[in-house]
Amino acid sequence: MLTKPAFTRRFTGANKPDCETRIWYHGKMKRVFWVLFLLMAAGALYFSADFYSKNLKGVRPAIGPVKKNIAKIIEKGTANTTGFPLKLPEGFSISIFAENLAAPRVLAFAPGGTLVTSMPAEGRIVALPDKNGDGTADEAITVISGLNRPHGLAFQCRSLEGEGECEFYIAESNRVSLFSYDAGRMKAAFKKKVADLPDRGNHYTRTLMFGEDGRLLISVGSSCNICNETDPNRAKILSLNLETGELKEFARGLRNSVFMATHPVTGKIWATEMGRDLLGDDTPPDEINILEEGKNYGWPVCYGKNIHDTAFDKNTYIRNPCMEPFETPSFLDIPAHSAPLGLAFFPEEGWPQEYWYNLLVAYHGSWNRSVPTGYKIVRFKLGQQGNPPAGGSGAEDFISGWLNGNSALGRLVDILIQPGGKIYISDDKAGVIYLVRYGAKVANQASEEDKSNLVKVKNIKPGDIAKSPLKIEGEARGYWFFEASFPVKLFDANGKEVAVAIAQAQSEWMTENFVPFRAELKFPNPSTDTGFLVLEKDNPSGLPENADELRILVRFR
Repeated sequence: MLTKPAFTRRFTGANKPDCETRIWYHGKMKRVFWVLFLLMAAGALYFSADFYSKNLKGVRPAIGPVKKNIAKIIEKGTANTTGFPLKLPEGFSISIFAENLAAPRVLAFAPGGTLVTSMPAEGRIVALPDKNGDGTADEAITVISGLNRPHGLAFQCRSLEGEGECEFYIAESNRVSLFSYDAGRMKAAFKKKVADLPDRGNHYTRTLMFGEDGRLLISVGSSCNICNETDPNRAKILSLNLETGELKEFARGLRNSVFMATHPVTGKIWATEMGRDLLGDDTPPDEINILEEGKNYGWPVCYGKNIHDTAFDKNTYIRNPCMEPFETPSFLDIPAHSAPLGLAFFPEEGWPQEYWYNLLVAYHGSWNRSVPTGYKIVRFKLGQQGNPPAGGSGAEDFISGWLNGNSALGRLVDILIQPGGKIYISDDKAGVIYLVRYGAKVANQASEEDKSNLVKVKNIKPGDIAKSPLKIEGEARGYWFFEASFPVKLFDANGKEVAVAIAQAQSEWMTENFVPFRAELKFPNPSTDTGFLVLEKDNPSGLPENADELRILVRFR
């Protein structure tokens, strides 16, 4: 009868097993191998299912195709009354300003007032002129192409002996460069490289903003989800002195602070921050930080309100390593994985007082969450100094509806809020740029073409040159007036109010018939080549349904 050999037994010489013993031995080993293999496979399957459930279950809205063309759902130039599920506050309307774009990201106004956007996926920058002022881009003009994932855009204009000269800075994944910009042709040409940046890695977007001291601030994200960075220029906001070329750290501990904005009252720099992934649905929070030079905002060791990331940092400390003054806590916390990007403050000009100094933030939307979140524009109600209400952040949805269960019609990126009641928002999933207006025409109001039956201007036509003093004459229906007058305003192409006057009725106005009016506007020469003359129906009620206006595109030179 065979004796079962131990696995550690050595067989030599006379003790060498016979053929049957060797067959039994190898059979035993084969069975053990398969048992171990099945256990490992089961463990891997369990781990994969658990990993998917915790981290990837909600990825579909982020990476899935757009099932409907949002530009077909939202009719151009109208209020959002076509059945698309976007929800806006009362008095606001939304339309498509530009469509069929390749993942538009950063928005900026070029000299001359033309909106431009970066498209990293195609390596180019495009200009989107709206020459007739109808709220829709006429075409997409390539400003420059062949770039390495361009993202951040910044124009800087300086006065030289009465003549304007503007510099155009573009941040690519690996560098920041200076370009000349031809506003008439809407073309840019490379002049020189001004800074080298680390390329590749998890976060390749580089964003630009000029600080109040004239230094160019550059956002550079981390190379990883969570790690100890070895590159001294990653996970930071850098500052570049354009005169000396010195590139140095401005703030650190910022995993991926893609967008920045300057508070209109305090002048402080605010930035959105994306927290790390793979810690579950609700941890850690995304953040809004107020940046100060030399401060550390925690990543990779800390997040939120000085919370220690013990899942990553296994070191033992006598005290919490995240407590001030070693780390700076977040100013506002945002639900985890919302992926906050663009942020912008409401100015006073042309906006209701309840919106002054409030903040809008674009939530790009989650991928690392079992239940998707984000995919919306959120308003933070803040005081004049940027303080939230006591006991909360003041956050509320401003525009929502892009997310529908496990599918998304869009992902929001950058926000530009203009004086005069206009907001531009880029969407890199739907490939569009939205135009949001306050108090603009709604569905039951007449179109621009039909307003000749309501108000007429006799001495200036669309495209005419407007010079100071600009005398306006025309006629309007009696109900366009209120107590014999209505406002007339002049804006430059950036939405900045240049002049305002009151048009006075020249005869009895308490009638439904046409009544002649006159107005005169005096103004300095605007910085843009074009602008808008706006005749507002006087609306003492302030209700959007009673508001109306006639806009006339004008030129200044």
